Amino acid sequence: QVQLVESGGGLVQAGGSLSLCCAASGGTFSTYAMGWFRQAPGKEREFVAGVSRSGGSTFYADSVKGRFTISRDNAKNTVYLQMNSLKPEDTAVYYCAARTTAGYISDYSTYAYWGQGTQVTVSS
Repeated sequence: QVQLVESGGGLVQAGGSLSLCCAASGGTFSTYAMGWFRQAPGKEREFVAGVSRSGGSTFYADSVKGRFTISRDNAKNTVYLQMNSLKPEDTAVYYCAARTTAGYISDYSTYAYWGQGTQVTVSS
């Protein structure tokens, strides 16, 4: 069983930056691909970014490409999401997740373990 705890959310003005962290425990972190998802009020949960087990491959939703960067440190059991040039439409609860089954990395059903989420609010 893997436990995931996100941190780093908050309130920021449009154009600003935030850095999210997700600390993992209870499993072998390096065996899981990791992803970040977000859910805004009244909307479905959507894929934001994903990173392979080694960190060598990264994937992004078109809406965040060029602005967000996902990375991981397997020695620290941590995955990060650096968010730059934030927009009001980035406002959501952000979740990190550990992927346990094959399929598209953007498919949330391939992730078995989820954190509790952290709120990101971008003001205009």
